[in-house]
Amino acid sequence: MADNMYEKLETASAKTREAMADRQHLSPPPTHARQNRMRIATRETSCWYILWGFVLALCGLSILVDRPLLFVFLREPDFKDQCTQPEPHFPAKNEDLDKLVDIIEGDAFRNASVDRLSRAVQIKTESFDDMGEVGRDPRWEVFFKFHGYLALTFPLIHEKLQVEKVNTHGLLYTWKGSDDSLKPTLLMAHQDTVPVPPETIGSWTHPPWSGAYDGKYVWGRGAADCKNTLIALLETLQLLLEANFQPKRTIILSFGFDEEVSGRRGASALSAFLQERYGKDGVAVIVDEGAGFEETWGTLFAKPGTAEKGYVDVKITVRMPGGHSSIPSDHTSIGVLSELITKIESEQYPTRLVEENPYYSQLQCGAGYSDNFPKKLKKLLADNAFKKPSFFLTCRNKPDRLALEAAKQGPAIKYLMQTSQAVDVISGGIKTNALPERATVTVNHRINIGETTKIVTDRLTSIGDEIAKKYNLTLHAFDDSQEEPNSIHLSSTVNKLEVAPITPADGSTNSPFTTLAGTVRAVYGKNVIVTPGIMTGNTDTRFYWNLTRHIFRFAPGYDADDEVGLGKIHTVDERVSVLNHVHTVRWFVTFVRNMDEARFDTDGGSGRSDDLGVGSG
Repeated sequence: MADNMYEKLETASAKTREAMADRQHLSPPPTHARQNRMRIATRETSCWYILWGFVLALCGLSILVDRPLLFVFLREPDFKDQCTQPEPHFPAKNEDLDKLVDIIEGDAFRNASVDRLSRAVQIKTESFDDMGEVGRDPRWEVFFKFHGYLALTFPLIHEKLQVEKVNTHGLLYTWKGSDDSLKPTLLMAHQDTVPVPPETIGSWTHPPWSGAYDGKYVWGRGAADCKNTLIALLETLQLLLEANFQPKRTIILSFGFDEEVSGRRGASALSAFLQERYGKDGVAVIVDEGAGFEETWGTLFAKPGTAEKGYVDVKITVRMPGGHSSIPSDHTSIGVLSELITKIESEQYPTRLVEENPYYSQLQCGAGYSDNFPKKLKKLLADNAFKKPSFFLTCRNKPDRLALEAAKQGPAIKYLMQTSQAVDVISGGIKTNALPERATVTVNHRINIGETTKIVTDRLTSIGDEIAKKYNLTLHAFDDSQEEPNSIHLSSTVNKLEVAPITPADGSTNSPFTTLAGTVRAVYGKNVIVTPGIMTGNTDTRFYWNLTRHIFRFAPGYDADDEVGLGKIHTVDERVSVLNHVHTVRWFVTFVRNMDEARFDTDGGSGRSDDLGVGSG
């Protein structure tokens, strides 16, 4: 029996062996039992070594194939499933309304449209950063002339629709629908333009306020930003009125007048007016100016903006003692400010791509539909698709390699995934023989998706504190204090804005995005891939967040032969392709009709009245 017990002891765990020995009052096992126990322990240790060796081998393999450890043997996801494309969405057949396509594509409409846009460009509607309040600053009065022009050019609209003015110059057109249970379609543009610096006028191919037409383009300030959209929207409603369209869903046009100076007088007042009338989330969809089309990786993408980066301007002021320049201090306020600027510019914000960023969706669409999509990007995207923070394991602590690889395409792509900083305005000193007592700089920031303005204020506070200690100055950082001598003062301007809410953009659901995407593919064909886009700048929609979750910043006109696109807005030789403009009108006519037939869960009823036709390509 003792031998049998020893055999059990040899194969049992150490803790069990001790317990069994105590119960049986056994004497210590003989030498051969101890040797067997050592062999068992050795085997157990070897198993652990083998296991860790296997892990290390996998780790080496993950480095060799450049893929995270847990995903070495996983297949790549089906990216088309992540980028569902609705079928082209045409409105229901209507003989009178269907004729509008031929009218829009005809020479008579094209020529009349060129004339309407040209004359709109000829009216200077510049807005300036230093403009005073409406009614006090005479520079606002140019909008009275513009309103008069619109009334003469679109008489049927001004006769049939409700036309209201908000804060004197904001324009609101309402075409009442027959079904109050359907939330309105809201379409936007702005009347104002950025100024033309006088010193640049001689550099224009055609004078900036000429509205010149060369057979392809209408030239001038505002031709592409965004009087083309404004005129196209009015042409859309005028055509629908002429065709006796009777909307079920109310249609609203909202035209601000100070978008180029942040919209605090125009869009802010208009949005408050609309929210008072329709309530929070009272609008079905908003389409405003924004991103357009991009051809990349051999694929044409339509990129309605579903997100906007945040915004903050930071003003930095250095106050130091003055005096005569013949007896200067070692460092003046300008010198200290220069060191501070150098410190700020010496390091950029990190490049990071969170899944909520619409550019992540474009990468998925590119991987799914573009034959020329870069292999390395596709592999990194696949790796990223498998990541789960709770169990993600990698053998190296890496930066966001997907974002860094995508950023190699150029600054226009990099800044879709990175908070930007730009030193834009600086001033200091008033006399060559007087030490400057005050020097200031304004640094503009556009905040990356997934971050907040706090990332900027924290970083600049840290830099300011370092420089302040170095020169024995007091730091006042974002504390609403007044400037004081011997100090560095940091403050943000009134234009501070967090990242916009992300618009839902799933092409497989019954949603405004599906209607928009289906309209794009109806107008331009199934080869166009519709993907959410991101705006690096901000539009008037910053004031409309409470009216709907479904906000799209989109320029729906496209001309395959137009190499300019949006590349000339805010600069010399701004212009727009007339074919682009005509296609804009066609798109809006189709979209308004599609929205009128659509039924969303957020409306009084749910579901569409016809088949959505959602597909994967």
